[in-house]
Amino acid sequence: MVKHPGLYPWSSYRSNAFGEKQSGVTPHRLYMRLGKDEADRNAAYRQLFNKNIPSQTLDTIRQSTNKEWVLGNDCFKGRIEELTKRQAEPKGRGGDRRSKEYQQSKGINRV
Repeated sequence: MVKHPGLYPWSSYRSNAFGEKQSGVTPHRLYMRLGKDEADRNAAYRQLFNKNIPSQTLDTIRQSTNKEWVLGNDCFKGRIEELTKRQAEPKGRGGDRRSKEYQQSKGINRV
């Protein structure tokens, strides 16, 4: 969409990074922990954006977002499944249904 979050018109970046007042933006409690005062928090927030996100990580985020799957480790995904009573990630594919190993694992007995 944009090369930097500060360029996106509906981003809270300018508020969090530079202290610009924006209607509808309320500081998050984690943001408030970034520093003892607004200047420290602004500087710490800007530092969060100094590194590029690896393309593989971006692809994973995009895929999870587009397919509405949970993004996180197995423990987190399991907890989300418990709370929502909903599948958090796609199920594994079945494999080669014609192979003898697959048919034996599924109890299929073909003559």
